[in-house]
Amino acid sequence: MTMPGPKKIRVLVVDDSLLFRKTLEERLSATRQIEIVGTAVDAMDAMAKIRSLRPDVVTLDVEMPKMNGIDFLKKLIPIQPVPVVVVSSLPLNVLDALSAGAVDFVRKPQIRSPKDLDSFILDLAAKIRIASFAHVGGRRPASVSTAAPAPARPAASLSALVAARAGNTVIAIGASTGGTEAILEVVRDLPASTPGVVIVQHMPPVFTNMYAQRLDKICKMRVKEAENGDRVEKGLIIIGAGEFHLRLARDQNGYYVRSEKGAKVSGHCPSVDVLFDSVADIAGRNAVGVILTGMGQDGANGLLKMRKKGAYTIGQDKESCVVYGMPMVAYNIGGVQTQLPLDRIGGEIIRHLNSLG
Repeated sequence: MTMPGPKKIRVLVVDDSLLFRKTLEERLSATRQIEIVGTAVDAMDAMAKIRSLRPDVVTLDVEMPKMNGIDFLKKLIPIQPVPVVVVSSLPLNVLDALSAGAVDFVRKPQIRSPKDLDSFILDLAAKIRIASFAHVGGRRPASVSTAAPAPARPAASLSALVAARAGNTVIAIGASTGGTEAILEVVRDLPASTPGVVIVQHMPPVFTNMYAQRLDKICKMRVKEAENGDRVEKGLIIIGAGEFHLRLARDQNGYYVRSEKGAKVSGHCPSVDVLFDSVADIAGRNAVGVILTGMGQDGANGLLKMRKKGAYTIGQDKESCVVYGMPMVAYNIGGVQTQLPLDRIGGEIIRHLNSLG
């Protein structure tokens, strides 16, 4: 008897361009595990088809007539929490869409050759597969595996730091799918007296700089995209640049970062594992490691190395993750010392830093 193949991911394509809709429908339908159940030309058409077709994932163009994709997301997610992958070439639109509830994004390509289209389709198909595991609002797929949460200690309020030893500490954070908003939740209210923070969020060039600029306008700490040689100092958050690995280094004046091109590690550049490995080697027990939402296992081995070197390590719990992948692997291999809901991680960082005095 022939066994049935894996269940296909049912996708609705939303784009006002007939040519682009037809291209996505044809190319994605030929991709393993994906079934196009319908297409929509604008927000109103999309809303109706989401209700009738119940897709697993929606691909969404941001620049559409009548209602743009961002306003559409703001209306859609509270009443119909379906995972959405945004297709756009504009970083600001992408960041607005992620803030409005999109799970992930793919840059709309400039098609100069068949290879450009092939690369775009491969990227979009991969993001669709990841999005099918995503927890959006009250939705969580049953196929996502679980791990029992670690006992959680009460988190402290985000008060001013008082610990003298905290000045020699560095905080390292890694995230992927769903990470832009998760990182913001953790760092938004960290006081300006917080030790330096280094972050890897899987994101392409240009987008990382725009993301850093956005955080800088919101956070109490200063935020910038990494440049080679930047000093890691109190009150500063450094975001790893797209396509550049971020590593911690140290000289007689203290910590600084190396931001350098390199091959992908754990499937990514920048890689969370690369950052965490360097923090383990350079800062040892004078570090805090935090692993947040994301598919795969990038950062899990690095966080375990940090913990073995004496760092305090925190993992986001399943219930608050968009995708409980990276934190789950880190927890399962023993890299996570404390597992917490997203809204308690910032306070726990402060509690730990204040305990160093």
